[in-house]
Amino acid sequence: MKDLLIMTNSLPLLSINRGRAQSSLFKGKEAVSGIFKESTDGSVELSVSGLAGDEQADKIHHGGPDKAVCVYSHVHYPHWEQVLNRRLSFGAFGENFTIGSWTETDVCIGDVFRAGTAVVQISQPRVPCWKLAMKWGLDELPLLVTESGETGYYYRVLEPGIVCAGDVIVREKNHASGVTVAEANRIMHTDKHDIEGIRKLLRLTDVLAMSWITTLESRLSRLLTGG
Repeated sequence: MKDLLIMTNSLPLLSINRGRAQSSLFKGKEAVSGIFKESTDGSVELSVSGLAGDEQADKIHHGGPDKAVCVYSHVHYPHWEQVLNRRLSFGAFGENFTIGSWTETDVCIGDVFRAGTAVVQISQPRVPCWKLAMKWGLDELPLLVTESGETGYYYRVLEPGIVCAGDVIVREKNHASGVTVAEANRIMHTDKHDIEGIRKLLRLTDVLAMSWITTLESRLSRLLTGG
């Protein structure tokens, strides 16, 4: 039983990725983004605002307490290597943590984990944006990622600490709601008229990112009033 618990409640932190914001061209216009992450060795400080040495160019839609750490599963890499017809290195999707084993179906909004000496909590799924298209030269990539459900997700930092590639991430608490990241993605992106699903997510006001709450409250109001 102990071995099973270890298997289901821990996984390896394969890589820590960070980068400075840099300029690139997208559709003939200059764009500045921090999506170009590189794997880093050694210990890294993790605070409520994210990894030391990591930058976000667009602080309205990226970063902040609810999006301190972007997490992506290496399980998804083979699929996207086929789509993009190239090998992908850690940080390929602009994630800060590349993890092994778990995917969006295995973790829930509000789950709490220990990573190194830090304590983190899942706040929301990642919403892929045009910067993925810019990075890989494929305009439809954000939509493909969204439709696949292989979006990744974000941590907020409950207790700052030190993290290092090779650390074991341990799930310390399962949120009682049991709403997986995959289910949250379904409600937000696929079944947009699922009123009960929206209400289920809105009951997670203690853990769900405020941006998602605001969007879902507005959607629910429109559905109920026919607006």
